[in-house]
Amino acid sequence: MRIGIGYDIHRLVEERPLFLGGVEIPYIKGLLGYSDGDVLLHAIADAILGAMALGDIGQHFPDSDPQYKNIRSRELVKKVMAIVREKKFVLKNVDIVILAEEPKVYPFKDKMLDELEAMLEIGRDYINVKATTNEGVGSIGRGDAIAAYAVALLEERGDAR
Repeated sequence: MRIGIGYDIHRLVEERPLFLGGVEIPYIKGLLGYSDGDVLLHAIADAILGAMALGDIGQHFPDSDPQYKNIRSRELVKKVMAIVREKKFVLKNVDIVILAEEPKVYPFKDKMLDELEAMLEIGRDYINVKATTNEGVGSIGRGDAIAAYAVALLEERGDAR
C-alpha cells in the first residue's frame, strides 16, 4: 500500500468560472490558474502521483506547455489515472478537505462525488469530500483564495516495482 498527500491553492479572481471537483459552481469569482484552477482536482492528482513517487502535476503537466492552457483539470486527473493503470496500481480511496470562506460547497457535494467517482474509477464509498473555512485568517479567510488537501491510498498490483 502507498499513501500520498496533495495540496493546492489558487487566488480567486473576477471574470473566471469557479470549478471545484470537476463541477462548475455559480459564484462571482473563479480560481486563477494556467488550467481551470480546480484546486480539489489538483490536490487529488498530486496525492496520487505522490503515492507512486512520481513527482507532481507541475512536472507532468507544466504551465510552459501550451496544450495545458485553460485545460479542464478533469482531463489532467484522467491522465493521472492512466498512469496509475500503466504502473499497475489501483486507487483504493481518497480523502479531501476544501478550505474556503465562500462559496458554500456543501450544496454541490453530491455532484462532486458523481464527477470524482467517474474520474477516479472508484465507488463513492471510497471518496470523502469535506469543507471548512479558515475562520477569517489569511488569504483564504479573507475570501481571496481557495485551497484543498487530499490524501490518496494506492495498492500495488503485480510487478508494479
